[in-house]
Amino acid sequence: MKQDLALNIKQKLIMTPRMQQSVKILQMSSQDLHAAIEEEYNENPTLEFAELKTDSDSDIRQKLTVDDIKKLAEFLDNGKEGHHSSTAADDEYDFTIPAEEKNLADYLYEQVGWTFTDTKKRNIADYIVGCIDDCGYLTATLEDIAALTQNPVDEIEAILQIIQSFEPAGVGARNLSECLRLQARRLAIYNGLTAVIIDKYLLQLAKNQLKIIAQAENADITDVQKAVAIIKKLTPKPGAAYGNEQIEHIIPDVTVRQIDGKYVVLVNEYTVPSLRISELYRNTHNMDAQTKKYVEQRVNSAIWLINSIEQRRQTLFNVASQIVLQQKDFFDNGYEYLRPLSMKTIAEILGIHESTVSRAIANKYMETSHGIISSRKFFPANAVSTTTGEEMIAAKIKTVIKNLIEGENSAKPLSDQKICDLLQEQAIDISRRTVMKYREQLGYQSSTARKQYI
Repeated sequence: MKQDLALNIKQKLIMTPRMQQSVKILQMSSQDLHAAIEEEYNENPTLEFAELKTDSDSDIRQKLTVDDIKKLAEFLDNGKEGHHSSTAADDEYDFTIPAEEKNLADYLYEQVGWTFTDTKKRNIADYIVGCIDDCGYLTATLEDIAALTQNPVDEIEAILQIIQSFEPAGVGARNLSECLRLQARRLAIYNGLTAVIIDKYLLQLAKNQLKIIAQAENADITDVQKAVAIIKKLTPKPGAAYGNEQIEHIIPDVTVRQIDGKYVVLVNEYTVPSLRISELYRNTHNMDAQTKKYVEQRVNSAIWLINSIEQRRQTLFNVASQIVLQQKDFFDNGYEYLRPLSMKTIAEILGIHESTVSRAIANKYMETSHGIISSRKFFPANAVSTTTGEEMIAAKIKTVIKNLIEGENSAKPLSDQKICDLLQEQAIDISRRTVMKYREQLGYQSSTARKQYI
């Protein structure tokens, strides 16, 4: 075996830390970018927010004396203690801390406080409330609660019955049947077939097996359907109406407006503060070598960040503008007019790499006349070739399926195979399995479950 040395020349792209930072900034959402800017601002003394500084700032710094600063500190201290009187200007600002949104447990604890005056019973009631989940159901057995609180089961049950009279109706139930029963009794509709179905036939109801219920109860199927319609107005999760989850607010990165018949693309910059280099660090002549080196590094870092943010803005604007041009039918007419579009197409038009387009739309949202939409929605990948050679995306096919189901005879609903046949008549060639998948994604039940008898 012979060993020798060989010299090979290869081209290899190595991303520097600054290039990696630029790439990260490009794919950040507005909220993430704002957080990144604040972090850099806190660490880099050469950065400052442009809108916070006026032309006279440096003069003010020079004119402030020790006495001025002392007086200012005393004024602020008085302000914290509330010694200065309120003025009209003060009233223009709302410094009130908003109250936290109450969840289900908070409402129940309040009602416990209003209802129980006896300390022992109130403590038991508080414990029971602590065992109720966000949907409003009791998650512990009466026996467990009795053992842990060292009280008789019948006393626990008596207190639970009082809690079950609280708002919302159905709270404190141990199962779905009890939850619906509590609500029906509150509404005085717990009678006849309605009561029977709640107590005995919820499983059959879930499968829409109304004929089985009618036969078992020797009732007319139309009467069963009327009782079912009443039950469907009840709430299976009474606690869901109370705020237990944080609502995530989406801030659009791009806004598209139609002005004088033309679409205008606006990159939203109100969440991204404007930055600049502080004048205090622009002159390094009077600094020693070590300080000068440090300041130059921080200034270069600040310049790179500012340039990266501007490059992000320009790339985002260019990509969004091309999306509007390529998906004009959507902006004119809505979701069903989205057409197949690849990132490669946008990249070739703009003369950039496809990965740059991918990063530019990552975590970004666009505000349109049809709502706030994820930028990735404009690049549907699941296109279907029709028998006429036209390409249709899933969103448009789902719209056709939705219209077919909404227009069907409820007494004879369309089966998946029938929908498949009707789509083929419209030159849309997809399988029955795909029809079923799209139907379920649209939230429609099977034809058997959709059948109505009234």
